Amino acid sequence: MSNTEKNRKIVMIGILTAVVVVLQLLASTIKIGPFSITLALVPIVVGAALYGKWIGAWLGGVFGLMVLLSGDAAAFLAVNIPGTIATVMLKGILAGFVSGLIYDLLKKKNETVATYISGIFTPVVNTGVFILGCLAFFMPTIREWAGDTNAIKFIFVGLIGVNFFIELAVNLIFSPTIARIINYGDKKLFHD
Repeated sequence: MSNTEKNRKIVMIGILTAVVVVLQLLASTIKIGPFSITLALVPIVVGAALYGKWIGAWLGGVFGLMVLLSGDAAAFLAVNIPGTIATVMLKGILAGFVSGLIYDLLKKKNETVATYISGIFTPVVNTGVFILGCLAFFMPTIREWAGDTNAIKFIFVGLIGVNFFIELAVNLIFSPTIARIINYGDKKLFHD
């Protein structure tokens, strides 16, 4: 890799990091149910597809940090600080890492399909780790919040609800397109 390519990669990772920060701060103002939607998964998928699973993990970690700093996790922080930090950071880091891992495994077959599938796995992992965190750290509080409703049903309907489907749709629409545009630009810039 030439110095120009290395510099471009560093700049692009910096830009994607900034995009994660801005999108998470913006999304923290858009509430559907008790929590905001996650728009920051798109640059995580793009970064993981273009630069690998460790950059995906980095971007996921930045996303997790922004969730903690933006106040999105305040309800959980009030109940269990270490459990909240572990859940929020792990869900972002693992979502980015798995996204890059899936992309790496599938890209030789078809880069577009690889991006779509990694774009599916990212919100699934993000939401899945959130559910595990709820089960591990917050069930007494969730039972209290649920009232007469079944606590597990409350997690899926009340806490996750429509947000997961919006996040999945946003990923499927934007991630492959953005990754292809950046990848095309890289090929034109460095290989023509």
